[in-house]
Amino acid sequence: MIYLIHHAIDNSAKLFPEQEAFRFENKSLTYQKLVEQANSLAHLLIDQGLKKGDRIGVYCNKSLESAVAIYGIMKAGGAYVPLDPSAPATRIRFILNNCQIRGLITQPQKQSYLAEILQETTSLDYVIGLPENSELPIRIFDWKTVTEISAKSSPNVKIIEQDLAYIMYTSGSTGEPKGIMHTHQSGLTYAKMSAHLYNLNKGDRLGNHSPLHFDMSTLDYFTGPLVGATTVIIPEAYTKIPASLSQLIEIEKLTIWYSVPFALIQLLHRGLLPDHDLSSLRWILFGGEPFPPKYLYELMTLLPQARFCNVYGPAEINQCSYYHIPPLESIPDEPVPIGKIWDNAEELVVDQEDKPITQGEIGELLVRTPTMMQGYWQNPDLNKKAFFYRNRTGNHQDIFYRTGDLVQLEPDGNYRFLGRKDRQIKTRGYRVELDEIETALVSHPFVEEAGVFGVQDSEGSQHIEAAITLKGQQQITPIELIRYASNILPRYAIPLKISIREELPRTTSGKIDRRALQQEAMRNLNELPGSK
Repeated sequence: MIYLIHHAIDNSAKLFPEQEAFRFENKSLTYQKLVEQANSLAHLLIDQGLKKGDRIGVYCNKSLESAVAIYGIMKAGGAYVPLDPSAPATRIRFILNNCQIRGLITQPQKQSYLAEILQETTSLDYVIGLPENSELPIRIFDWKTVTEISAKSSPNVKIIEQDLAYIMYTSGSTGEPKGIMHTHQSGLTYAKMSAHLYNLNKGDRLGNHSPLHFDMSTLDYFTGPLVGATTVIIPEAYTKIPASLSQLIEIEKLTIWYSVPFALIQLLHRGLLPDHDLSSLRWILFGGEPFPPKYLYELMTLLPQARFCNVYGPAEINQCSYYHIPPLESIPDEPVPIGKIWDNAEELVVDQEDKPITQGEIGELLVRTPTMMQGYWQNPDLNKKAFFYRNRTGNHQDIFYRTGDLVQLEPDGNYRFLGRKDRQIKTRGYRVELDEIETALVSHPFVEEAGVFGVQDSEGSQHIEAAITLKGQQQITPIELIRYASNILPRYAIPLKISIREELPRTTSGKIDRRALQQEAMRNLNELPGSK
């Protein structure tokens, strides 16, 4: 039986030992090799003192090693913490210290970055994946230590499904990232539900478009092994060149695609789709932000053999609803719904006083599901705000997660997404707290105030802009501020445009009027030549 996430690769290795589990740049790992290397890594981690529940960081670019890393960590009883390989050192260092990460799995190309990161890192004991002659002040193990030892058996570690499996860090409103704790139960339940929804089988080939630190990656990494399918890890370079990506889909004969709409829009506009045979695709899944109807219609017309599905769920609950899109005869008037809550979940839609609302009214969506997180790492105040408790008889409580998303229930039973309740937006599929960006900008000694907002662009996604005021007679350019922010924020959270003003617009209560800034930016965007 498969009770834990890593049981899936053990099971597939018994049934399909020579089946490719993961592919990357024309190299692959069979299920048998994946299990042996994950076992070897697990034993090495335990030898270095890993205890059940310890956190191990994964600081890698896309690679086959990333698959070995996450399964090896879980087999050892640890929880993997994926780190954005392009994030500034300050952010990586914060996560390492905040999560008390004891070991780090990385690659030789990250050695120079690690030299800076390790300067103020207090919890880290060892690094796996660098040459042993690396001149870093820490214990180092070459990756050969993992690959040259064939470990047939998993460590005898007692783990249950409620134990921690991984922690995903996302933007936090206080200016610091927050860690979302997921258990084996939440991750595995999500994988099983996905395999069922899309009827996955051994012959499927999943395209892993999302990086490991992005929550969408768990579908590819967890669901494929459940059925013995092959997951093709797409190199970062291909994600930036849509025509190459189309070619890769054709060559690898991918059958399942999952990404943010922005990636599909880029593929539509610059992927030369008519020049490639993409008939292998049978499911195209998207989520993270609304898909502009005109682009969705165009893509569905070009790929008539594929079924399309709008997938909904914040990282805290993996997924909770889906909408299988019927054939479209014309461009829809509105974005497609987020669909119906799936069978293994319960929803509440409430008003500002947490009172249930009637059909057709707009309210915040609350969800309880076994795919839900355990909570935020070492953040009791945020946990209090994140959950809603419904009392039942016998002192029992149902626990719901507050999504912060405003929805409306349609007569056909589907939900429509109507925006965020708070100051959080999705950009390129990443969830970003606008307050975090404001905090970063205001931390510059010359900046007095900052207003940050999202702007809907011509690609149907959102980009981030900011308006600031300066202290006294200080002077700084927008380019200098963007460079400053790039040392604090992840790449996707850096404002595309920063305007410097003498004063910022205010609401009647004296607060910065961010809506006015946003509306002005939208007007300016619409007035550009060719924008209509």
